[in-house]
Amino acid sequence: MRSLGSNWRVVGSQILVWVSGSAAALAEPVPPLSPTNIFAPASTPAKSIFGLSLFVLAVTGAIFLVVFTLLLYSVVKFRKRPNDDGREPPQVYGSNQVELAWTVIPVLIVVALFMATARVIASVERTGRPDNEIEVIAIGHQFWWEYRYPELGVVTANELHVPVSEDDHPTPTFLKLLSADTDHSFWVPRLAGKTDLIPNHPNSMWIDPHEAGVYLGQCAQYCGTQHAKMLLRVYVQTRADFDGWIQEQRQPAAPSDAVSQGERIFETTACINCHTVAGTVANGRFGPDLTHLMSRDTIAAGAATNTPDHLRQWISNPDAIKPGSLMPAMQLSDEDLDALTAYLATLR
Repeated sequence: MRSLGSNWRVVGSQILVWVSGSAAALAEPVPPLSPTNIFAPASTPAKSIFGLSLFVLAVTGAIFLVVFTLLLYSVVKFRKRPNDDGREPPQVYGSNQVELAWTVIPVLIVVALFMATARVIASVERTGRPDNEIEVIAIGHQFWWEYRYPELGVVTANELHVPVSEDDHPTPTFLKLLSADTDHSFWVPRLAGKTDLIPNHPNSMWIDPHEAGVYLGQCAQYCGTQHAKMLLRVYVQTRADFDGWIQEQRQPAAPSDAVSQGERIFETTACINCHTVAGTVANGRFGPDLTHLMSRDTIAAGAATNTPDHLRQWISNPDAIKPGSLMPAMQLSDEDLDALTAYLATLR
């Protein structure tokens, strides 16, 4: 979130205006913080892919120019003229030289492209893992992302936080990719290429962002009705900011007597079966960990900004924000809905 003055905030791709202490999303979006642009790489794997893309583009562009030039030459040279007597031009029924050329040259081009691609894949896949690496387990669900930091004792959802990797002190992040249900694909264009998540087949990838910021991505493998809203947000922070975030995420949910009714509703409804809130009896595993829910900029895997109004609507009727969501509508009374929303709003 960044400020535009005392009464304005920017979250993700929306401007929020604060009225009486609550935020409401305006209709007009602002440009995203980091567009999904493969031509602006900010990580070593993405830069390798970008260089390969330029090479392939140069080769295919040269082929296009040669073919187009020959075609244009043929059209102009052998066009029909007013004084033509109607006879066909000399017919050529075979040329070993031409046939050899159009066989050998394409083979050489394909071999060159293959070797260049293999070199990039090998350089990305065979990268060593330094001692100061960050390990994250990313699990794809229908239709959200779960992130586990096994060595740091943190579990979060939908918004991945990693430290910036400085040239004089590289800090790469290695991701182990798992699927909880069907095929997914992890793709943040400015950080790395697409990598699939296949059930019962662990996969891996790594990133080393060189610039702090928020990088946007997308599940790139059709995985069901809400595939298009299974969004990715990667927060690249300075090491100090990342360490501070880790310390905050390690804390259990802070108790609050003012919202005890909402906590009771959470613990006596289906919420407790799917979600975890550290420091309480809630220990569900089917939905996102909600211990620090309000520390996130978005809900529903990036489908909506994380405001009390959107959170209330999400609890009341998830299909209104994300049709086809696997989260059920809770069918709560307005009083219980307000109490539950107030409780969740304290989870920071």
